[in-house]
Amino acid sequence: MAESNQTFWRGQERSSWIRLRTLILLRWVAIIGQFTAITVAQQYYDVQLQLGLCYLAIGISVMGNLTAILLFPQNKRLTEFENFLMVLFDLLQLSILLYLTGGLNNPFALLLLGPVTISANVMSTRSTLIVGAVAIVLTTLLAEFHLPLRTSLGLVLDIPDILLFGNWAAIVIAIVFIGAYSHRVSSEVQSMSEALAATHMALAREQKLTDLGGVVAAAAHELGTPLATIKLTSAELIEELDDHPDLKEDAALIREQADRCRDILRDMGRAGKDDLHLRQAPLSTVVNEAAEPHVGRGKEVHFSEGPALDGDVQQPSILRKPEIIHGLRNLIQNAVDFARANVWVEAEWTDTVITVSIMDDGRGYPSHMIGRIGDPFMRRRRADADKKARPEYEGMGLGLFIAKTLLERSGAELEFANGADPYQNLTDDPARKGAIVKVSWPRKLIDAQKGDTPVPSGLNERIQM
Repeated sequence: MAESNQTFWRGQERSSWIRLRTLILLRWVAIIGQFTAITVAQQYYDVQLQLGLCYLAIGISVMGNLTAILLFPQNKRLTEFENFLMVLFDLLQLSILLYLTGGLNNPFALLLLGPVTISANVMSTRSTLIVGAVAIVLTTLLAEFHLPLRTSLGLVLDIPDILLFGNWAAIVIAIVFIGAYSHRVSSEVQSMSEALAATHMALAREQKLTDLGGVVAAAAHELGTPLATIKLTSAELIEELDDHPDLKEDAALIREQADRCRDILRDMGRAGKDDLHLRQAPLSTVVNEAAEPHVGRGKEVHFSEGPALDGDVQQPSILRKPEIIHGLRNLIQNAVDFARANVWVEAEWTDTVITVSIMDDGRGYPSHMIGRIGDPFMRRRRADADKKARPEYEGMGLGLFIAKTLLERSGAELEFANGADPYQNLTDDPARKGAIVKVSWPRKLIDAQKGDTPVPSGLNERIQM
């Protein structure tokens, strides 16, 4: 059933999170409430109801629950279409029961909001709109067509027409407002949850790469002493084996292979650099490391660095945090994707602030999206239109969200603008009229020498052979 309707019901996958057992439990609560309300109205208030038909309507709901319990396992999770059918069934069953008990004259007509709210929270926009429209139609029909409520004396319990209209208007407005509000909030929570999960995965990957570099450097340091011993011993053997050419040749081979091991470890662990350099590096080095995967992709990436007007001439050494490297990498990737031919990455510093600006010569950000940049899934991609305008664009704002989240975690503030924006022109270069991202950190947060974050001390010895 779900597969045959896959295209029509394509949308959000939140419905697959809901277990059938949860909806069955909610339906049992509704059944108990309906049975109690009818019994109390009949026994204590002498309201004359069509008990046979009312209990039949409730019995249909009971049979639906029992059938679901018998046919499906307890951990069954419903598809989008199955969820839609369940909610629509509950809505129709409740409407039939209201028809038998006074329609909108029945104060329990407000319960029509229940199925709409459930659909808004767990189903796609298409399904929510259908359920909401059905609920409004049924509410309108119940205002005109219903069996009247009568007392034991034959008195009809009808509210005035103006109050009946008020009930109808209130329920319709509540269906629209609560449905839209619940669906919007649920969609944003889902988008934020997925985006944060992607952010954590990206950060974990960057952290693993950093940790791997530390392990390799530590291995190079620890193996330095035994390799030096092997080399020294082989050199002494070469001097003492002049009378044994074959053995002398073997000793020379041992020395040669020790040198090879030294070179391999030096390349892998970047021997000659200390532990501090695994945690910190000059600002330009970190920026170039972030941009490295996107250099040579057909666009020219220009780097420049220098102090601002009141900055020190010496370039600051900053902490090599995975958040900073991965965040800048995503911003540079975005600039390279959208640039026509050139991307500029500029780093500058003062005594209090470190700033990295990323600019391109592309079309810039859409003016109506400037205020929403950094929100996850801020727009759905239109395949035909976007492929023509931005052939390399495959995301929905998630990359910028990850970059913004990671950089803000490191203490940065981000500013997005267009070079052609007359109200916020951050550059005077006429070629740089595309998108501009300005990332600024308080220097004390990332400066390895002047910052507040302690850096472990202790130098590695060079592997000297």
